Amino acid sequence: MKRSPHCSPSSLFKPRILAIAVCALIANGCAVGPDYQRPSAATPAAYKEAQDWVPAAPADALERGPWWRLFDDPVLNALAARVDVSNQNVAAAIAAYAQARALVREQRASLFPVVTLNAGADRSGGGVSSTSNVSGTSATSGTRSGSNYQAGIGGSWEPDVWGRLRRGVEGASAGSQASAADLAAARLSAQGELAIDYFSLRQTDAQRALLAATIAGYQRTLQITQNRYAAGIAAKTDVLQAQTQLANAQADELGLTRQRAQLEHALAVLVGDAPANFSLTSAPWKATVPAIPPGVPSTLLQRRPDIAAAERRVAAANEQIGIAKAGFYPNLTLNASAGSSASRVAELFSASNSFWSLGLSAAQALFDAGATRAKVSGAQAAHDAAVARYRQAVLAAFQDVEDQLAATRVLAQQQELRQQASRAADEAEAQMLNRYRAGQVIYTEVVTAQAAALSARRALVQSQADRQTTAVALIQSLGGGWQDIVAPQ
Repeated sequence: MKRSPHCSPSSLFKPRILAIAVCALIANGCAVGPDYQRPSAATPAAYKEAQDWVPAAPADALERGPWWRLFDDPVLNALAARVDVSNQNVAAAIAAYAQARALVREQRASLFPVVTLNAGADRSGGGVSSTSNVSGTSATSGTRSGSNYQAGIGGSWEPDVWGRLRRGVEGASAGSQASAADLAAARLSAQGELAIDYFSLRQTDAQRALLAATIAGYQRTLQITQNRYAAGIAAKTDVLQAQTQLANAQADELGLTRQRAQLEHALAVLVGDAPANFSLTSAPWKATVPAIPPGVPSTLLQRRPDIAAAERRVAAANEQIGIAKAGFYPNLTLNASAGSSASRVAELFSASNSFWSLGLSAAQALFDAGATRAKVSGAQAAHDAAVARYRQAVLAAFQDVEDQLAATRVLAQQQELRQQASRAADEAEAQMLNRYRAGQVIYTEVVTAQAAALSARRALVQSQADRQTTAVALIQSLGGGWQDIVAPQ
């Protein structure tokens, strides 16, 4: 619509009516589709493997803090601090979260008008024109040419009458929150893997120290059998058995050396370093197992980032239903522009050469062979799938906690029995060796006693390591530590 130099009041009144009608339509608009409600999930009234613990209450976030400090190991504290900075899986999750936040800003921008500025100039020319004179001959009058300059500003806006754009923003926001939970889950996973690998490395150091002491004892036993064989008291088989036992123990020690190297390499990757540039010296093992205070699992759904992510994806799927249902309604677009056009640049901004336009357009599919209805059905099915995944995540979380609680209780009892077995085996080994020296038993009985003692010692070390790794797994199943509730013990 161009403005005429002679605008009548009625011509100016029509755009105002159009604008008022658009505003009224927008004000009365409503978002189509279902409002989001958090889906229900099977929550037990009590934990089977624990007493006096209350059921969890859903929430999205709860500060977890440096849970690894519960194990009171300065080396572990230093390594865990490097995960946030250098771990590449965490870095990828951070980038994915930044991408999700950018998508929210992109969707939010669709709620506002798009304004464009345009300018142009063109020059046109024609062929040679001719005219006839009185005598009938033709005469050339010259070429025809002209210039045109334009400058203007325009804008378009899609009123969100049916809530399609708002649901897009809400869906993107839910996706961003899910991405934030994914970041927390990636960070927790990397930290947990680091702690387990670190404790496995320290356990390997303890096993190596145990084997080193055992090998020294086997070497002394071998010397005893060689002396007895040289004196004609013992048979050659005693020496051979002692040599076999010593060689097997030395081979086991080399296997632990290989295992430690692999764990050290894994730790290097977790902290974002090349294995060639990373090393950990052997150190005494602190088999600290933090006590678990009653009531910690009551915050399960608050602390599990995977559950929070699954719930946020249900919210995003719910918004997709509204977006699909908006396809049943017409799309409205408001366009406006103003500018000026002239044959000379000096006259470009003259009021007499200006123009403007304002328009409202609507588009509605009259027949799409059920495509829109199929989109709605697909969005509803995707929502149902997201709900099922959320409920499954909740069930798996409770199973995980129950498993780790049972393991925590059983391993504590098991360690006491391992200690008793180790003490008894050590005493039996010492007595059997003394009896062999006195010639009361054959050397095969000594070998059997020594093998039983070594097995008991290694089983005790393994049970201590299992308690630590189970504590880490329980912390992960709860979504983080509880350092704000109890101090390290």
